[in-house]
Amino acid sequence: MAVIRIDVRKQTPEELELQQKHARLIFQFNHAMPMTEESDRLMREIFPAMGEGSVVHAPLVAVRPHMVKIGRNVVIMNGCLMMAAGGITIEDEAMIAANVQLISNNHDLYNRWIITCEPVRICEKAWIGAGATILPGITIGKNAVVGAASVVTKDVPPNAIVAGNPAKLIRNI
Repeated sequence: MAVIRIDVRKQTPEELELQQKHARLIFQFNHAMPMTEESDRLMREIFPAMGEGSVVHAPLVAVRPHMVKIGRNVVIMNGCLMMAAGGITIEDEAMIAANVQLISNNHDLYNRWIITCEPVRICEKAWIGAGATILPGITIGKNAVVGAASVVTKDVPPNAIVAGNPAKLIRNI
C-alpha cells in the first residue's frame, strides 16, 4: 500500500473552501436536535457515500469527511474522530462505539507540514470498542472485535478479538 504525502501549506483554494464547508456542516450537525430531519440531512451531506440504514451520532469531529465511505446499517456512536486524508472505509453492519479515533494520516517526522496518509478499513460486522484508536494503514477484519481503549497498530484478522496498547490477540471467535 502506497503512502500518500500531502503538503498542507500547498492546498488549493478549492481544497480550502471544501475544508471550510465541512467545518460548517459538522458544526451545524453537532448543534442540531438529534434524530430530526435536519440532523439526518446534515449527516448525509457530510457523508455522501453513506449506505442505507446507517447512522452517525453527534458530536463528531471529522477532517476530510468526503474521504469516508460508510456501508449499510453501520452505527457510529458519539464522539468519533475521523482523520480521513488517507481514506476511511467502514463496511456494512460495522459498529463503532463512543469516542473511537479512526486516523488515516499522520505528520512526517522531519517536516511536520507534510501529512502521510494510508487508508483505514473497518470490514463488515466488525465492532470497535469505546475509546479505541485505529492507526493509519490498518484493516480490521470481518467480524473482528477491538476492545475498549485499545490502540491498533497492526491489521486485525477476521473473527479475532484484540485488546490493549498496543492491541494484541486475545482469542478468536
